[in-house]
Amino acid sequence: MRAGVAALAAALLVSACGAETPDYQSIWTDSPTVATPTPETSTEQPVPFYEYLETLGVTGEPRPLDALDDVTVTLPVPAGWAVVDDPELRDVRLIRPAGAADHYPNVMVMAFRLWGNFDVGEAITRANADATMAKNFTKLGESFDDFDGFPSAMIEGSYDAPDGTRVHTYNRVVIPVTAGFDRYLIQFTASTLANQAVAQSDPIEETIKGFGVTVAR
Repeated sequence: MRAGVAALAAALLVSACGAETPDYQSIWTDSPTVATPTPETSTEQPVPFYEYLETLGVTGEPRPLDALDDVTVTLPVPAGWAVVDDPELRDVRLIRPAGAADHYPNVMVMAFRLWGNFDVGEAITRANADATMAKNFTKLGESFDDFDGFPSAMIEGSYDAPDGTRVHTYNRVVIPVTAGFDRYLIQFTASTLANQAVAQSDPIEETIKGFGVTVAR
């Protein structure tokens, strides 16, 4: 199961995010929002989410979205966009403009079956740590409100990519629990270059609004 931990770590690092311009929230969210009060802060350095879960004895196994037991993930594909099969992103649902050669804009959704007992409500308060560790991260908005009835953490903003370009991103982690008390981690990340944020706001917003997680009862 150590491989599962490594896969979870890699996935969270791939989608780590940050924040910047003041108009970004009005572009990508349903309405102007005030960040939900977050857990008390401390002077401690943030710990990557996968490391935090590992300290609790939790491991993760990547699962394709169409192979989840009792969990359904909805991700709309905007007009002119397409699902991309990227061999480097195994078990990741990746969509972006059809025929595009560039990595951005894109939307990625990943799913993991989690193994081990842990307090989901407490764990979700640590889910945004990876985003805050991105290079030159600037947070624009953050929320720990439930999503579709499940514990969730959302963070949005911008950060510097390895090549120095500024990337705008919206990241959400959801931990649904099934009737059989199986736990899953679903991660949604929408990203675009900062200078494309306005031009790409419609398809990005469509995916944000259409993303959903349900569990069979």
